[in-house]
Amino acid sequence: MDWSFDKIINREGTDSVKYDLRQEIFGRNDIIPMWVADMDFRTPPFITERLKNRLKHEILGYSFRPPEYFSSIIRWLHDRHNWNIEKEWICFSPGIVPALNLCTLAFTRPGDSVIIQPPVYFPFFSAVENHGRELIYNKLIIKDNKWTMDFKGLLSSITEKTKMIIISNPHNPVGRVWSESELKELARICLENNIIILSDEIHCDLIMPGFTHRPVANISEGIADITVTCIAPSKTFNLAGLSTSSVIIPNSVLRKYFKKKIDDLHIGNGNIFGTEASIAAYSEGHEWVDALMNYIERNARFVTDYCNDFIPEIVPVKPEGTYLIWLDCKKLMTGTKELQDFFVKNAGVGMNEGSQFGPGGKGFMRMNLATSFQKVEEAMIRIGKAVAAIR
Repeated sequence: MDWSFDKIINREGTDSVKYDLRQEIFGRNDIIPMWVADMDFRTPPFITERLKNRLKHEILGYSFRPPEYFSSIIRWLHDRHNWNIEKEWICFSPGIVPALNLCTLAFTRPGDSVIIQPPVYFPFFSAVENHGRELIYNKLIIKDNKWTMDFKGLLSSITEKTKMIIISNPHNPVGRVWSESELKELARICLENNIIILSDEIHCDLIMPGFTHRPVANISEGIADITVTCIAPSKTFNLAGLSTSSVIIPNSVLRKYFKKKIDDLHIGNGNIFGTEASIAAYSEGHEWVDALMNYIERNARFVTDYCNDFIPEIVPVKPEGTYLIWLDCKKLMTGTKELQDFFVKNAGVGMNEGSQFGPGGKGFMRMNLATSFQKVEEAMIRIGKAVAAIR
C-alpha cells in the first residue's frame, strides 16, 4: 500500500510547535524545521478513522481504558519485539516525560543519585534535578564513529547513594540500538549494585532495517524485576498531541509505588482519543511501521551519501534506530552558538544543537528525518551551499 510519505502537508497555522514556533525558537519563519521529534507524515488512516467513529458518539464524558487497550499492547510487544508481558504490568502515564518524573519521585528520595548517559534526551536532566536528586553523568564514548556505553565509567560512578539509572533504548540522539550483550552488561552491574533501570523505549518501534530492538526487561526475569520500561505510540504513529503512554513494571512493589504517585496526582484517567488511537495503532500498525522505516532509512542514506560526496566537514553517525540522525560538525566549527547560528542564518535549516543533550554533545547537530524526501533534499542542498560559501 502507498502510505504517501512523499506528500507534503502544510502544518502552518495548526498550532504546531515544529512550524508555528519557528520565529520564537529560531528568529525566522522561513527555515526548514528539522528539530522537534514529531513527524510531518499524516497520522495513519486506520487511526484517524477510529477517532472519527468515536466522534459519532457525541458524548465525551469520563471513560476508562477497556480490555482492548491492554490486549493490543500485549499483542504488539509479543509480535514486534518477542516480549511477553502481563496485563497487570501495564500502567498508564500521560506521556513519557511525565513518567520519567513520576518514576524519580516514586523510586528515589531527595539526596539519592541517578545516573544518565549523555549526550541524551535533555528532559532526563530535569526529571532528576527538579526533584532534589543528584544527577550523575556517565558519558557515552565513541569508538570508530560508533557510540557505546562506558561500563568502566559506570562502575566508578556508583556510590551507596545510587538508586537508579535512566537509559534511552534506542538512544536519542545518537541513534544506537543497544545490543543484547551491552544491555546484559549494564543489567549485570545494576543487579550487583541494586540499581533500578528506567528504560525509555519510546523509539523501540523505529528500528532501521537490519537491526533488532531488545527490551531490557525481556532479557531475563531477574533483570525484569529491576526494570521499568516506558513505551508509547506517540513517536511511531505521530500521536504526540494525544498524551498517552504506558509504563511496564513487572515488579509488583515498584508498580505499587508508581501507581500511588499517579493516584496522588490524579492524572491517571487519560483521554478518550489517546485510548482509541493507541488501540488502533497497536492493532493495525505493523505494515505502516515497516513502510515508514524503509522511507526513513532512505532519507538517512541520502543525508549520509550527500555529506560524504559534497560536505565532508559534516560526518553523520549512521542511525540504527529512531528517525533522527546525529551529525558530527566539529570539522565545520566548534562553538555552540556559532554552529546553531550557521545552520539557521546561513543555511536556513533549524535543528537541535548538540550541547543541549549534555556532555559529549558539543559540536553535533540532531536532524529530524521524519519528513518528505523533498524537504530532506532541499535541506541538504541548502547546507551544502552554506558550507561551500565559507570554505
